[in-house]
Amino acid sequence: MSNVKWPLLIYAILAASSIMGIGVAISEKSIVGAVSCILAVIIIMGLGFKTKRRMRENGQL
Repeated sequence: MSNVKWPLLIYAILAASSIMGIGVAISEKSIVGAVSCILAVIIIMGLGFKTKRRMRENGQL
């Protein structure tokens, strides 16, 4: 693993932190926070998969 794919790493970190945010929101009993973190995970994961597909099509992976 000599080449780090920075965009994919950033998406992974953002998705993981959003998943942690779901746990924090549930522990704080915040429905709005939990729902917003769930939406953030869906959006970030979608962008990550879209970026990965684009990189694969361009031969960067």
